[in-house]
Amino acid sequence: MLPKKMKAAVLHEFGKPLSIEEVPVKPPKDNEVVVKVVACGVCHSDVHAANGEWPIKPKMPLIMGHESIGYVAAIGADVKNLKEGDVVGIPWLNGACNCCHYCGQGRSALCVDQQNSGYTVDGGYAEYVTANAAYVARFPQGGFNFTEMAPVLCAGITVYKGLKVSGLNPGEWVGISGIGGLGHLAVQYAKALGYRVAAIDVDDSKLALAKEVGADITVNASKQSPDDFLKKEIGGVHGMLVTAVVNEAFSQTLRAIRPGGTMTMAGIPDGALPVSVFDACMGEIIVRGTLIGTRTEMQEAIELALQGKVRTRATGAKLEDINDILPRLHQGKITGRVVLEISDPL
Repeated sequence: MLPKKMKAAVLHEFGKPLSIEEVPVKPPKDNEVVVKVVACGVCHSDVHAANGEWPIKPKMPLIMGHESIGYVAAIGADVKNLKEGDVVGIPWLNGACNCCHYCGQGRSALCVDQQNSGYTVDGGYAEYVTANAAYVARFPQGGFNFTEMAPVLCAGITVYKGLKVSGLNPGEWVGISGIGGLGHLAVQYAKALGYRVAAIDVDDSKLALAKEVGADITVNASKQSPDDFLKKEIGGVHGMLVTAVVNEAFSQTLRAIRPGGTMTMAGIPDGALPVSVFDACMGEIIVRGTLIGTRTEMQEAIELALQGKVRTRATGAKLEDINDILPRLHQGKITGRVVLEISDPL
């Protein structure tokens, strides 16, 4: 039986600290499940949400968090594919219309009527979270670390999709720009897909982490030009996945791409990317954005993590620590990922 109240971190005003408070636990609608949260990752997108930085604003008040994982605690009347006690994850995509052109193609991330966890609907910075049963991720009952697995639900899925759409072949070089919560996972997914990896950052400790998780070469962009270094050392990269959230990272690494290559943008800073039309045409360079993957890609990314080919460098924290975590994340002072540990695994 669901409790009437739960503890949650609630955003009431952009740019202000979250409030730790008691809020009602709502029963599930017919197509929903309520999940008892074990762990929820803290994503840089949560910084954008907390500060109201994106053009489309989140609902208010808001419980953020779109990397939550836990146990099904209640199911709606129409839910047939889940039962209480199942282990599920609640990703960014919390639901879509299922009838538009994009949903029909399996590209629900482009649906204009989608719902997003921790943005348009309440998320996992709480003891319980509600989700559309058709969009949750599936996990086995045990055999994995909940704290390490939670960030796969956004950071992992995002970089896995970004690498897949880059059109690379095994053995080719991919640059990973920004070795943070997404980037250190991107290095591992790239290696699992058979690519050679050049890691780019401005922090030597993060580049050391990149080497530790499999990067073949690294370059500190604050000390030398990534494009000059990569062209000299390996002839440039075949593709570049930018997970950094500073504009300089995009223009700085674009020139490191070989002719015919692709820049895939996963980080979302404020601003624009200056692109030389001449250089892009002469080199047939593709510049593209990427969103979260399909539900199939989500399960593929999770499976690689369950196999141990990808592991999050995660630091556990309490829900009450969130107002210390978000500023450090915004300042780039977190290596790997911080995950809120809400309850104990069964």
